[in-house]
Amino acid sequence: MSKRKSEEPLELLHSKDSPASKKARIASERSRGFVHTNGAPNGYKTSNGIEILGAAEEQEEELIEAEDPRKSPSEFDDLEESESVEALRQSKPTEGYGDLYLDTINRSILDFDFEKLCSVTLSNINVYACLVCGKYYQGRGLKSHAYFHSLEVGHHVFINMETKKVYVLPEGYEVKNKSLDDIKYVVDPHFSEGDVKKLDREARESTDLSNNQYRPGFMGMNNIKANDYLNVVIQALAHVSPLRNFMLLHQFPPGAPQLAVRTSTLVRKLWNPRAFRSHVSPHELLQEITLRSSKRFTLTNQSDPIDFLSWFLNTLHLSLGGSKTKPNSSIIQRSFQGSLRQESQAITARSDTTGDRLRFEESSTIDMKTTRYLILTLDLPPRPLFRDSIEAKNIIPQVPLTALLQKYSGLVATEKMSHRIRHRLLHPLPPYLLFHIKRFSTNKFVSERNPTIVTFPSPRGLDMSPYVEPNPSLHPPGEPIYYNLVAHVILDTTSVANDGTDDAADAANKAVGGEGEKVNWKVQVRDKGAASAMGKGQRREGEVDEWVEIQDLWVKGAEKETLFTREGVLMIWERVNLGREKGKGKGKV
Repeated sequence: MSKRKSEEPLELLHSKDSPASKKARIASERSRGFVHTNGAPNGYKTSNGIEILGAAEEQEEELIEAEDPRKSPSEFDDLEESESVEALRQSKPTEGYGDLYLDTINRSILDFDFEKLCSVTLSNINVYACLVCGKYYQGRGLKSHAYFHSLEVGHHVFINMETKKVYVLPEGYEVKNKSLDDIKYVVDPHFSEGDVKKLDREARESTDLSNNQYRPGFMGMNNIKANDYLNVVIQALAHVSPLRNFMLLHQFPPGAPQLAVRTSTLVRKLWNPRAFRSHVSPHELLQEITLRSSKRFTLTNQSDPIDFLSWFLNTLHLSLGGSKTKPNSSIIQRSFQGSLRQESQAITARSDTTGDRLRFEESSTIDMKTTRYLILTLDLPPRPLFRDSIEAKNIIPQVPLTALLQKYSGLVATEKMSHRIRHRLLHPLPPYLLFHIKRFSTNKFVSERNPTIVTFPSPRGLDMSPYVEPNPSLHPPGEPIYYNLVAHVILDTTSVANDGTDDAADAANKAVGGEGEKVNWKVQVRDKGAASAMGKGQRREGEVDEWVEIQDLWVKGAEKETLFTREGVLMIWERVNLGREKGKGKGKV
């Protein structure tokens, strides 16, 4: 707009339009063949009669034609920019430089256990991991965060977390080098059928990058804050052979439920013989569990392992394509599901002839139904109320495991909601039995813990035939049904207080998710490979532990004679088939 005069009022300028932009004016004048350049119009002559601007334009055209006579000035600028980009992007490395930047990879800080999310956008789509610093970034294009990271920080080697291909940025070419196979294996461990068959036959020991020895399958799991309840359940299930073998060998299709995929990934990392570290983190699986359970189970709040196990088995069964009505429709039901008969008899209260006392009578009608189960609950006897007169401490009560199993013999009745109920196991029994020792009782005011110790003479040879209704068509009468202990989840309350004593109320409240001091969950698992090696004479007794106790990152040996001395909460027993092997006459698991 032209500068107004000082005496000219502002009202008179409203009707005047603003001048067109400089670009628009130049374009309109070029269309008419008259363009102002450097303040002088086209065709302007000097005193010598030379067209100044015309000569400049001719000289510029000659220079452009000397560079590329086929290109216009604007096309030349675009070509210059595209050539500079193409100089950075390569489809393959320069000859003789295929291993460039591979010496910058830092394997000691690589950790692929956490959820694969871009550290900038928090997206899980097309994620790459920097093999120099271990951070996750999205994409590898010219405008991606991984591309900018390579330019700003100078980290050039990235791996795609889905395809396991390694690229060098900003050049963008793929690196095919056998020295990267160990990283690809750690990202996604894989097993063959031959490898899986050796897991229970050989005692293996491996070494991580820090020269720490560990046993595959018996690695510690990171307790991020309060997720030890999940750690013990995953550790126990990872030693159930059918479930473990399925998770190690099954190839999930694209789009499969993430709960099953991430469970499989964690189990494969637990059994990884070429791990960079002697422990793993369940963070990726925890995020999916938190999402699927609507924050019922999180890594910040401690929960009951039995509640989590019940939810996890049922949800994982559905994620693997199992049916709610059809039995044995997934590996979960084929491993743990059995059936029992339940007899219910109503109890009525009537007054006697005098009216002073109530008389309880059982109904003559017995309701019978058959139900399926995954977990069998064992009820502990009531906690004793008296103290020992000598030591002035609570008596540590003990009860045999066989006494608790009488609940399923069909002879012992339990009362529930004005009904007397009896249970009887039916054939066939599942390959694995899950025993839940009901140690916690919750009422309206407080949760109580029963410290009764459940004893069993040996972790091998538990006979379940007395508790199963005979069925000659499925099992010969009088033949024993033996089970061996595989895993034992225990409650450790020795570290609740500083003086080594425990507060039962606080421990119980915290164990069931309430307020109180923190309790610790541990798991004791059996190493079948070590037991097999000692049986074959490959390892001497005491050279390697048959039983291993795991608490978060701590892994140590355990004596099989002292397994029953702890407050067990969950037991997993494996059935032993009595089919005779050729010429050996030994039972086969």
